[in-house]
Amino acid sequence: MIGQMIAAVLGWAVRIALGLVLFSLGWVVAYRFVPPPITWLQARDAVAGKHVEREWVPLEAMTKALPRAVIGAEDANFCQHNGFDLEAIQAAASANVSGKALRGGSTISQQTAKNAFLWPERSFLRKGLEAYFTLLIEFVWGKPRIMEVYLNIVEMGPGIYGMEAAAQHYFDKPASKLTARQAARLAAILPQPIKRSAVKPSKSVRRYARRIEKRVKVVRDEKIDACLWN
Repeated sequence: MIGQMIAAVLGWAVRIALGLVLFSLGWVVAYRFVPPPITWLQARDAVAGKHVEREWVPLEAMTKALPRAVIGAEDANFCQHNGFDLEAIQAAASANVSGKALRGGSTISQQTAKNAFLWPERSFLRKGLEAYFTLLIEFVWGKPRIMEVYLNIVEMGPGIYGMEAAAQHYFDKPASKLTARQAARLAAILPQPIKRSAVKPSKSVRRYARRIEKRVKVVRDEKIDACLWN
């Protein structure tokens, strides 16, 4: 009798796990072709009564300086890794253990998985799911789609999501018309877009933006972003 009960419970657990896997696969496949209708952070702001600015545009409708800027600022090995940059993770761990300024090792792929499918608070559950969704989008989406989704849903200020909305809000122009300096300014406010300003940057943000602007040229000249373009 007890053996039958255990078998039944295990059977239901397997069915539930399989159902969750199939659901997550369908979710990822759907977002391969359609823009995510809303993210956790966007829903949070909407529920709080905040005005949410967002406008989806394809990667081709943005200046190439934007993906080059975020690659230079956030993930120099974006085109080389399969979702996880082990060197960056090890460097982040070493810096944090040694007491230096806290830094993260998340790739653009990991950030996209978190922003598109999960919630922001840190926990072992969320990090595990983030790794799972990162593997899925690397396999199902590919690099151009990952970058496109990232640039369209990343938080860029209070109630501002995506680079098109940020370009319009901060510089009164579409993302396709941004200069390399403006693209670098937007990349420089990541990953703290609430505390940093793209139009009235602090001295440290201005210095960081100048470094990113130089990296944009390196990314272009050395074709570090080659995986994004046909």
